[in-house]
Amino acid sequence: MRTKVAVIGGGQNCEHAVSLASAASARAALEKSCIVVALTIGADGIWLLRSEPLGTTPATSLAGALRVMAACDVVLPLLHGPRGEDGTIAALCDLAGARYVGSGVRAGALAMDKWATKLVASALGIPTAQGVLVTRATAPSISYVAPVVVKPVSAGSSHGVSLVTSADRLEPALAAALALDDRVLVEERLVGREVDIAVLQRPNGSRFVSPPLEIVVDHGLFDTEHKYDGSAVFHVPAALAEVERKEIEAAALALFDGLGCAGVARFDFFVTEKGVVLNEVNTMPGMTAQSQVPRMFAAVGLPYAALLTDLVNGALG
Repeated sequence: MRTKVAVIGGGQNCEHAVSLASAASARAALEKSCIVVALTIGADGIWLLRSEPLGTTPATSLAGALRVMAACDVVLPLLHGPRGEDGTIAALCDLAGARYVGSGVRAGALAMDKWATKLVASALGIPTAQGVLVTRATAPSISYVAPVVVKPVSAGSSHGVSLVTSADRLEPALAAALALDDRVLVEERLVGREVDIAVLQRPNGSRFVSPPLEIVVDHGLFDTEHKYDGSAVFHVPAALAEVERKEIEAAALALFDGLGCAGVARFDFFVTEKGVVLNEVNTMPGMTAQSQVPRMFAAVGLPYAALLTDLVNGALG
């Protein structure tokens, strides 16, 4: 008997379109082996089954969505960013008694909060960029000293992220980030290679660490534009020294366990002259066939459809 999987895409945040792409790609890959049910959260909060609204309000449509989820064996929530990846959907599934792919409430909330992630990393002895936490109240007191990166604490796909290289750009950068979140990080600019790695929890409980992937862009940050305009180049495996590769792998596994991750998570690092530095953690990374995580596992013989099947089987226990 084929497994019935509810694949959820969309969501109420700036990553709505990215989530739709992840969900559509995953549904197409899983349809060969599973019965796939397409659920979508509209930008207005209305849940849809395929393209049909399940109610006239977020509340009534959620009730309909819960009935659909209850009829499925497992939920695959491909929701990136706030009100999704941050533990919100995990909490909903927990309360509904639905099995689901991915990290639980605690790991999702901690990893989505970049400031909390830095604190956990520090406790584990993993270096992060020097930075300060800024709110609307403290923003006027922040002054420009050196090139910095300004980013919302809890947003994804680099939305609201700015590289500030002059004093006159700091105030608008803070305003842009604060438009997306009420807490913002101002961090030192790290100069180095951008390298990602992923950890997959297999159905038997073992962890499978992907090869590292290096992101190469023409200039500046790997920002929202570079992430989706096709200009970035990915090298898998990244050409790292053995000591660098082992350090990244060890840090990723320590963070996977320290945060309490499940399913799959991606860990983004900078490899600098002073060593390996953590950038951020994604507990529900982009999941189209061309996204970084599927690329990394495909490079070592785990193709996209098999990766998704592993995740579904892992959630079934």
